[in-house]
Amino acid sequence: MTEKEKMLAGKIYDPSDKELAELRTKAHKLSQQYSSLYEDDERRNAILDELLPDRGEGLYFQGPVYFDYGIFTKFGSGCYANFNLTVLDTCPVTIGDNVFFGPNCTIATPMHPFRWQERNMKKKADGTAYDDEYGKPITIHSNCWIASNVVITGGVTIGEGCVIGAGSVVTRDIPPNSLAAGNPCKVIREITEVDSIKYKAELF
Repeated sequence: MTEKEKMLAGKIYDPSDKELAELRTKAHKLSQQYSSLYEDDERRNAILDELLPDRGEGLYFQGPVYFDYGIFTKFGSGCYANFNLTVLDTCPVTIGDNVFFGPNCTIATPMHPFRWQERNMKKKADGTAYDDEYGKPITIHSNCWIASNVVITGGVTIGEGCVIGAGSVVTRDIPPNSLAAGNPCKVIREITEVDSIKYKAELF
């Protein structure tokens, strides 16, 4: 297996691999280019064509954005992210349709060994520094709202129609149609018809 294949399969891989380093550098440059443009600049779409080729219609990032690879992240249609979305996609990240992100959200697939003896940087015979990393995929199903300052960690699946409260750290799967919040993030209750804004007279 190549180092890229190992990485995407969730196995220990060498992040100093030349192919991976080139892909990261490209994504970092594209992220910076996108973030440097004003929100009404049409060049943003051309950048997204390279950074996120597997995306649905209507994807919009307020910017700035930060992607480790980009090409390993899939967005459905109608998705939106406010300021400072960070996606570390060393494993596949799959996001459904109409998923909204508040400011400062992080999607982080990378994992590191708990023992420092295995986690610390090492050197190859040629002097190149590397560390042992692996990752776990993340899936966010359609129609979710991920509020401000949420961190989603590797291996998590968030079911359809969920609301994740601001400041949450999601370390475990969240079932569909759940209101969940906290650190670690826990389900508070199911979202139902009673939550409709039509019952909130103070809003009208």
